[in-house]
Amino acid sequence: MERSGALKSLKDHLGKPQHTIVIGPRQIGKTTLVKQLAEQLNQANELVYFLTFEDPAILEAVNHHAENIFNYTLLPADVPADKRLYIIIDEVQYAKDPSNFLKLLYDKYAPKLKIIATGSSAFYIDKSFKDSLAGRKKVFEFFPLAFDEFLHFKGEDNLIAEWEQMKKRASYQGLQRNRINSLFDEYLVYGGYPAVVLADTEQEKQEMLKELVNSYMKKDALEAGIKEELKFFQLARLLADQTGNLVNNHELGNTLQMASATVESYIYLMQKTFIVHLLSPFYGNVRKELTKMPKIYFNDNGLRNTLLNNFSKLNDRADKGELLENYVYCRLRQLFDTDNLHFWRTADGNEVDFIIEKHLNKGIAYEVKYNDVQFKPTKYKKFVEAYPDFDLECVCKILTKNDSIEAIRL
Repeated sequence: MERSGALKSLKDHLGKPQHTIVIGPRQIGKTTLVKQLAEQLNQANELVYFLTFEDPAILEAVNHHAENIFNYTLLPADVPADKRLYIIIDEVQYAKDPSNFLKLLYDKYAPKLKIIATGSSAFYIDKSFKDSLAGRKKVFEFFPLAFDEFLHFKGEDNLIAEWEQMKKRASYQGLQRNRINSLFDEYLVYGGYPAVVLADTEQEKQEMLKELVNSYMKKDALEAGIKEELKFFQLARLLADQTGNLVNNHELGNTLQMASATVESYIYLMQKTFIVHLLSPFYGNVRKELTKMPKIYFNDNGLRNTLLNNFSKLNDRADKGELLENYVYCRLRQLFDTDNLHFWRTADGNEVDFIIEKHLNKGIAYEVKYNDVQFKPTKYKKFVEAYPDFDLECVCKILTKNDSIEAIRL
């Protein structure tokens, strides 16, 4: 979810009885978002309290009994008839049993009590999250900055309209095109974590990203009970090196001398802690579409590059195509329902990077190439013939010969 629409979406959900749950990676701005929401509720003269479960006194009290939360707020019974009690809880995953904590408060006090909570890692991994809170919550997932948000954070709002023109028209030659391309290269290397974007120097950006990997990935691994921390990091680095490729748990296990089931569980943890995403294959009516393995993408290019310890300039990199493809994936998952987002691959090696199925066997297909000379339309003849109702487009960064190919427009 982009920040431009995130606050509005949360406000729109305030009238619903269900808990509002904001999830996403650590250090992504979830706390800032809910504080902004608290401020707006205060300005509207609503009864709102902001609490964090990083406060040991509050945490100890609610772990003893969920209703001890009211030691720090107005009692529901004392809320005027024409009012609701809003409690915003930051880092709810630190509760001993966050699912049951939220369930009890909902069952006993909704809709008079409205909970807005942020959570990550252990909270979302908890398998009881879906079961015990079924019908009692709506989850809003929060992402790193999209590129237009990146421009805003950099104080380059004047470039956003020109970026939109560049996306609409590949031939657009605005005065700021070179500046936008330079910033986009920075974005592909360092990603969209807000604090990293705001850092003044490349060294500061690198140090912040290394801190994210070394501290927060370790913290997530510890909270999830990972016993082989070194293997967990080695697996993350292997996955970073094969961004956009198929994930074969058996092969990864052989490389790391781990059971494939352990590899699978570690990748599941990386998904639930917002490090990686798995993209499933698209199955249609072609008999040879046999692959069952997903493809791997990272939640943030900066995080991925940190695992590889590679912060080289974009033009000097052998993996710039992978960085562009990872960007396109992250953008597509912000724009479309991930249930409708896939890739297409046949047993004999025919492949299209991204498939968005808007209706049954109808939609858009995207092939990502860094340079338009790499796009050979004849390679996709089988797909076009099998799926005539999918519009196939090539997304590229560099246009050298074919102005009919789309430049980055996502």
